[in-house]
Amino acid sequence: MRILALAILAIGMVSIGPAAAQTYDPAYPVCLHVYGRLNYYECRYTSLPQCNSSASGRAAQCVINPYFASAQEPAGYRRHRRVY
Repeated sequence: MRILALAILAIGMVSIGPAAAQTYDPAYPVCLHVYGRLNYYECRYTSLPQCNSSASGRAAQCVINPYFASAQEPAGYRRHRRVY
């Protein structure tokens, strides 16, 4: 009975798969969110214009990294006020 229980437990552990890594890199203030069959983030940009040039022509958009180490918005970034 123990062997059966251990076998079921071992099969269950293999099917779980690896854990997901952190989505955002805290070293860069701007990330590129790429859409498609695989959605992923590329956090390697120091400014929104730099990121926007990489996003041009792709199914992607630039987002502010909420886990950036200094936790400040990049220079030149303007948050737009919502009007309802």
